[in-house]
Amino acid sequence: MKVDILAIGVHPDDIELGAAGTLIKHIALGHSVGLCDLTQGELGTRGSAELRMIEAENSRKLMGAVFRDNLGMRDGLFEYSEENVLKIIAVIRKCKPEIVLANAITDRHPDHGRASKLISDACFYAGLQKIATTDGQGNEQDAWRPKAVYHYIQDRNIKADLVVDITGYLDQKIACIMAFSSQFYDPNSEEPETPISSKSFLDSVIAKNRAYAREINVEYGEGFTVERNIGVNSLFSIF
Repeated sequence: MKVDILAIGVHPDDIELGAAGTLIKHIALGHSVGLCDLTQGELGTRGSAELRMIEAENSRKLMGAVFRDNLGMRDGLFEYSEENVLKIIAVIRKCKPEIVLANAITDRHPDHGRASKLISDACFYAGLQKIATTDGQGNEQDAWRPKAVYHYIQDRNIKADLVVDITGYLDQKIACIMAFSSQFYDPNSEEPETPISSKSFLDSVIAKNRAYAREINVEYGEGFTVERNIGVNSLFSIF
């Protein structure tokens, strides 16, 4: 069950919008990826929780991730609580990721920033031996702390601390996003229009990936922010 990267999002489709290109690229490079959604996105204007669970699994298969968990927290109303921190710790200890990708530290949707703090703190606490958690079979889990937490950038165009070159993987990223067919552009849909259901929204996602890529002189990129300094072995490994 161990994976190299665990990507966590508060809503199904957060991961796809913010980091799917990075995850698809790392899978292609031979790394393993797991996904975890905190809620079912049940407060979304379009679709339903049940439909979004089906869409989330379809996206997982397209991406090639090993698993996708859902922690069943309350969309919009989840709290920073011991119960919710322990839920995330249990997932981290189950799959022992080296890297965790988390929601944006600040964003238009208030859930994103709150989830960011919850996920980041859980990554730290997961390394404390005196915090006890068990797996699904009642077995006590070993402590585990990821080596790094990176926050993907979502709706707001905040300054990135690092940009991953996803050139060659954009089409697969868009396919994973569009697996959530209830949420995004569909000219035949009779559901109410939302800020993310227009064709222009998808255009803005692509434009954002172009904008972050420009600073590193590639075609498409995904931006991330960090909580601590990034260490490198050589200045020549940075471009």
